[in-house]
Order: sequence, then C-alpha cells, then structure tokens
Amino acid sequence: MEKKQFKAESQRLMDLMINSIYTHKEIFLREIISNASDAIDKLAYRALTDDQVGLNRDDFKIVVVPDKEARTLTVSDNGIGMTQEEMENNLGTIAKSGSLQFKKETEKTDDAEIDIIGQFGVGFYSAFMVADKVTVISKAYGADTAYKWESEGVDGYTIEPCEKDTVGTDVIMSIKPDSEEEKYDEYLEAYKLSGLIKKYSDYIRYPIRMEMEHSKPKPKPEDAGEDYKPENETVKEWETINSMIPIWQRPKSQVKDEEYNEFYKSDFHDFEDPARTISLHAEGALTYDALLFVPGHAPYDMYSKDYKKGLALYSSGVLIMEKCEELVPDYFNFVRGVVDSADLTLNISRETLQHNGQLKAIARRIEKKIKSDLASMRDDDREAYEKFFGEFGRAMKFGVYSTYGMAKDVLADLLLFYSAKQKKMITLDEYLADAPADSDAIYFATGDSIERMAQMPIVTTVLAKGHDVLLCNENVDEFCMMALGSYSNDSVVSLGDDGESTPKTFTLKNVGGDDLGLTSEEEKKEAEEATTENSDLFGVMKEALGEKVEKVVVSTRLTDAPAVLTTEGAVSLKMAQMFNAQATASEERPEIHVVLELNDKHPVFGVLKAAHAAGDDDKVKNYAGILFDQAMLMEGLPIDDPIAFAQAVTALMK
Repeated sequence: MEKKQFKAESQRLMDLMINSIYTHKEIFLREIISNASDAIDKLAYRALTDDQVGLNRDDFKIVVVPDKEARTLTVSDNGIGMTQEEMENNLGTIAKSGSLQFKKETEKTDDAEIDIIGQFGVGFYSAFMVADKVTVISKAYGADTAYKWESEGVDGYTIEPCEKDTVGTDVIMSIKPDSEEEKYDEYLEAYKLSGLIKKYSDYIRYPIRMEMEHSKPKPKPEDAGEDYKPENETVKEWETINSMIPIWQRPKSQVKDEEYNEFYKSDFHDFEDPARTISLHAEGALTYDALLFVPGHAPYDMYSKDYKKGLALYSSGVLIMEKCEELVPDYFNFVRGVVDSADLTLNISRETLQHNGQLKAIARRIEKKIKSDLASMRDDDREAYEKFFGEFGRAMKFGVYSTYGMAKDVLADLLLFYSAKQKKMITLDEYLADAPADSDAIYFATGDSIERMAQMPIVTTVLAKGHDVLLCNENVDEFCMMALGSYSNDSVVSLGDDGESTPKTFTLKNVGGDDLGLTSEEEKKEAEEATTENSDLFGVMKEALGEKVEKVVVSTRLTDAPAVLTTEGAVSLKMAQMFNAQATASEERPEIHVVLELNDKHPVFGVLKAAHAAGDDDKVKNYAGILFDQAMLMEGLPIDDPIAFAQAVTALMK
C-alpha cells in the first residue's frame, strides 16, 4: 500500500501541530471529543431535513474505551462519518477543517441546535502528543464502504477500505510508552480519563460513555451462616461521564436555588452556599451566558500573592480556560463563575482568544452586573451586605487605591466605614445624608482600633462641631481615602452662579491633617498670636524632641486634651509608620512633617509656661517628651522608649 505524504509542508507543519500548539498534553482528549461532537452535530442537522436518517437526539453518543493490554485509547461516535475523499481532505490536509466549512454552510440557518466547535482543523493532530500511531476507522452516512486512515506522525499516512458495521468514526490512539519526563500510562486509566472529560468536556451536548469499575458487595448466599462476612467484588458498568446540559444555559425560572448552590459547591470546591448567585444572558454581536457567584467567605489565600482570580471560560460548552483573569477586575476578584460563548474568536490551540476586544466587552458587562447586584444587596439586605463586606470589602478598597481612584465611580458607593456618630457601618451616601448643610468635607480617622479612635481628642472635637467621623481601622483605608480624594452624589447639590444645580463635591479629610476647615479666621489668628507669644517655650520643646516634630504650635482643634500630633501634607503618622515598617534598609522613607499641637487652655500648658518662666528648661524638655509619647499612644502608635516614658511619668508622682 502506498504511503501518502501530508500536504502543505507536512513535516515542519505536522511537527508544529504535535509539539508547539498546545500547552498541556491532556488537551488532546478535549480535541478528539470535540471532533466527535461536531460529527454528531452534522448528522443531527441532516436528521432535521432527512427522515431516512432514522436517528433522534437520544440515539447519539460518544464512547471512550481504554485498553491497557493493547495500549490503545479509542474514542467512537455515531456521527456523520467520513468518505475516502473527506479523509484525504480533512485528515491528510493539515489545517483543513470540515467543521468550519459546515459551519459556513449552515450559519444562515439560525438553528440553535447546531453549534460546531472545531474550526481550525488542527485539533485532531493533538492525538500525536500522546500516541505514536493514530488509526481512524470511519463509515460515512449513506456510504457502503468504510475506510481506515492510519499514521505514525510526520512520515505520512495510509488510507484503505475496511469493515465497519455502523455509521460513525473510531479514533484509535496507540499510547506512547512512559518516559522519564512523561507518564503516558495515565491516559489508559479510567479515573484519569473521566477526570479529563469532567474538566474539559463536561458540557458536550451528547452523552460521553465509558465503562467504569466499582467495588460492590457480593450478594449474600442463601446458605450463608451466622458467621458470614460480607465480601466485595469489582464490577464494570457503563456510565455517562458528562453532565451535557450546562446549568447556565437553562432558563433561570427552571433552576432551583438548591441546584445553583450545589453546582457552586461542587465546581468551586466550597463547603457553604454562595452569598449571591448572578445569572446573565446576553445576545447581539456577542452572545454569551454567564453564571456568577459571590462566595459566603473569603478563601484562605485571597490576600496572598498566590491567589489567582478569574472566571472559567467556555466555548460551546468546552472549557477553554479554567481562570480567565481578563473577565473580572481585580477589585471583584472574589467573584467565581463561568462564561460560555460560541462567538469567541479563539486562537489555533483554543486555549486563548485572538481578539481581546471580545473579552473586554464581556468584562464590562459583567462588571456592571456585579456592581448592580451588590448595590441591590446593600439596599435590600443590609445585614447580608455587611457580612459580605467584612469578607471582601478590603479587596474593593484596594481596588480604589490600586487604580489611582479611576475605579471610584464603580466602587465608592459600595464602600462601608464605621461611623463614630451613628455607631454602625455606613456608606458615603449615608454620611452625606446626615451631614450639616454647610459641610463641604467627609472626615475620617485612621488607626488600629475603632474603640481607641472614637476616644481620640481630635475625633471628639470634630464630633462636637456636629460632623461625623468615619473610623478606619484597616491598613488599606487611608490609601483608599487618598485615592478617592473627593465624593459626590446626585442627592446633594449646589447652585452655580448661573442658577444651575450640580452635585456638590465633598473633600475627604483626615482629622489628623493640617486644615480641617472647622476653624474660623478669628480662631486661627488667636492661635498664631499665641504661638508667636510662646515661641521661646516652643523652641525649647522642639530642641528636646529633635527631628520627631517639625514644629510646636498652639492648636485650634483641641478642647479637653493637652496635646495632639498632626501632620502637614498627605502622609499621616499611621501611613508613615506603615511605610517605615515595610521599607528595606536601601529604600527611601517618605518625608513626613509632624506637628505637636498644644491646647493653650489646658492646665498642662500653664505648667509648661511656669517652668519655662522659672528657667527650669529641663522640666520643660521632660514634659515635652511625655506629651509627645502620650499623643503617640492616643494615636495607637508605638513609642521609641517605653521604659523612659514610664520613668518620666513615675517621676511626676514623687
């Protein structure tokens, strides 16, 4: 028999197909099964117009048979089959796709039942990644003769007539022997094959059948005595491995919540029900289905560098990517789910997309859907939303910061912070709804403890002036607030000179910052005059504190406390501490300008003045250190020398 050469630069191109196109060898089974599904689709389509086919949908199947002794793996279908000419064209011409041609011929029919998977004509050759010989036996529908195509790879192929009773195709792969690098024997193991089918081909629309071994108790003999011990036996049973109909393609009205929950727990390996289930169907230039889940709790590694986000991407029910990162933004990285579309333009390996614009279009729609659903949960089920936010709020806050505030339009109204005034978690909109009419700022404080922040002098001062303060106790909070910068909504407006109303913009201000906008010009002037008047005293205190403070001034914001630490500029004390703790020896620390503000109406200030007037600057310096450390502790920050602080306080008690 004459061996024919592959067309189109056979050896070089064939080698490319076998060794370079696919990332993982296990992909071969997906490709062979997809081809079998396409073959059945073609005959199913013929059955719609030809009564002589004599088959209905329930008759079609794909059969997978591993044979360890013969070292073969056979994938069989009862689809359309191939003639000798079709074997020449589709198997002998690399990258010639009969499925693509069929798809073009039928694309104007708008038949929902026809959903061809293969388009490139290269998937078949993936079999050579695991097989050193591939045999294809096929009998075309309406033909009297079957044909056998056989090849050992780049050397070419043979075609000859053969015997086959039924219409369809058998792909027989002679599995390679194990090597030091690769374990090919696993592709002869039923459990391995069933796992690959579940992973990549679970939603192929036709049943994929395979004989599976199970251990079952032997029937108890009738004459068994009281001392009979049950015995097990291994039995083989034909099973349908795949689920066939994806749950996301079923009408939402026909799917129970329990089914969604079970699918989520099974496919995403969670032990509890999801907090939210989001179903999305889109039609148009790009038709797709999406089924999304918001987990009930954050995975243990969510905030680690090893955590990988993304949705499972399917094309016509065939898994393309387990985690497609482009489908969800980082700030919604907790969302799990699937996206399935027959319209995706895949690359030749069907592992990635050729046109990223399609992904971007889907991602934009998914982002809007997630945002809408979370907003509904926030408004309609606050208890559930606060639980959700406790698990995933940090990711959204970091999303604001990591996008330099560009994501604020999506995320800002979803954020929750603890209100010092209302003593509960609130949104920025709820903060504004309770703000004084003349307010132009949203005030916040940062620290490690809600309870400690609520008692900070600077917080109580702002509260006393009728303004709320958001107490932020997560490391990301201050960065988030900086990235937000300002906030507005349509419910709070201001009138322009032309009489037109526009949303009023509120600046986010750290209560530890240099100007809160709560002091009158007269109060500022008085403080400046008092600072000048006591410049000699403050000079002594500045000398004692050295580089710890930029300057010492009279405060305009204190009522009861003797002193407070503030900063000039964007970097707060807490932020500086965080940077310094994380920075390496070679990294530059952020520049920080710390100000020690004193309450000139507090008795302690009188003591300082008296000591300075008496010439006891040592006492002034000692008190300066105590006041600084006190202020640091009230901020929830560590002090340099706790022992020295304790000794200084003890000395006062003598």
